[in-house]
Amino acid sequence: MKIEIEQESDGRWIAEIPDLPGVLAYGESRAAVVAKVETLALRVIADRLEHGETVPEMAELFAVPA
Repeated sequence: MKIEIEQESDGRWIAEIPDLPGVLAYGESRAAVVAKVETLALRVIADRLEHGETVPEMAELFAVPA
């Protein structure tokens, strides 16, 4: 799953996973926001599986841009 990361004008970082609508996180650093969005994504995937919902097909779990 592709993670999109941007730094806001106030210095905060924002990351989201477009394949999982609503999976969005803010953090004080790039590393912190990546950890937060990955954690949230795993929780959403687990919840969907638990409830018999579909999850996006993945070639790899996370793809973090350099």
